[in-house]
Amino acid sequence: MDKFLELLEPSKVEKHKFMEPLISSSPMMVIEGNHEIEPQVSGITFKSYLTRYAVPSEESGSNSNFYYSFDAGGIHFVMLGAYVDYNSTGAQYSWLKQDLNQVDRAKTPWLVAAWHPPWYNSYSSHYQEFECMRQEMEALLYQYRVDIVFSGHVHAYERMNRVYNYTLDPCGPVYITVGDGGNIEKVDVDHADEPGNCPSAGDNIPEFGGVCHINFSSGPAEGKFCWDKQPEWSAFRESSFGHGILEVVNSTYALWTWHRNQDIYKDDSHGDQIYVVRQPELCIASTLEGSGKPEDGGLTNEAADLLARWTRFAASIEMLTVAVIWTSFY
Repeated sequence: MDKFLELLEPSKVEKHKFMEPLISSSPMMVIEGNHEIEPQVSGITFKSYLTRYAVPSEESGSNSNFYYSFDAGGIHFVMLGAYVDYNSTGAQYSWLKQDLNQVDRAKTPWLVAAWHPPWYNSYSSHYQEFECMRQEMEALLYQYRVDIVFSGHVHAYERMNRVYNYTLDPCGPVYITVGDGGNIEKVDVDHADEPGNCPSAGDNIPEFGGVCHINFSSGPAEGKFCWDKQPEWSAFRESSFGHGILEVVNSTYALWTWHRNQDIYKDDSHGDQIYVVRQPELCIASTLEGSGKPEDGGLTNEAADLLARWTRFAASIEMLTVAVIWTSFY
């Protein structure tokens, strides 16, 4: 095992040399993934990750490099660890709840979360792999009205419609998988909803945590493990290498643009682009134990209607600027 890790280390050195011109002049915030576990004979894990990267864990009160938060450009970012304890009784969950409760939406109106493996994923690869984490944490993120969630892990691109508990919900986050930054394993191309591509319940076992694979309890896929068509919560998906750019325009609009790598050769070209629209007066963040659903004094049907119209209007506007770049190396 030690010899195997010695062979892996040069590739990490080369990767960082390649990135050095960029990250020596621009901040880069990271979060651990499955490739950073690297178990050694002594039982030590994450040694390279913990040694190489400095993150504001103490400043954000987590005191752990596995999860932390920071502010940048009108956004409060929450970086979560999927390969350490995420249970609702654990330290990470307790820290997350306290961190979200302290967010000043007047100072940072946008709330963005990120972790490595996606919760919402229509590709066969890693399908429902981290369902346990979703079941533990999703309600808390929904309660505090997280706007956008970024993940990697799946080697492809996918953007979701606003969703909560596998149901379209105008107050849910926009989940975006941008795990297509480049790797030696090629892109993932199979979708779980295509004939013959639905994984079995025994596939996609996570490298950390339990197995919580479920059949859907409602909607077109009720009673099934996989959909028969692209899920309604999956808005756009493509198996291409690329990268994404997020620009916060103001407290209401943020522009997300995903570029295929080959788009660099075309003027004013992009693969996917959408305005994410915040309507906080319609989706009131709750600091109480209630979910913020209509029965808890949250979104009304009239408000949901209005928000949908605003979203369609915003998506029709054309503009392109640059702010934050998200890529994944694995």
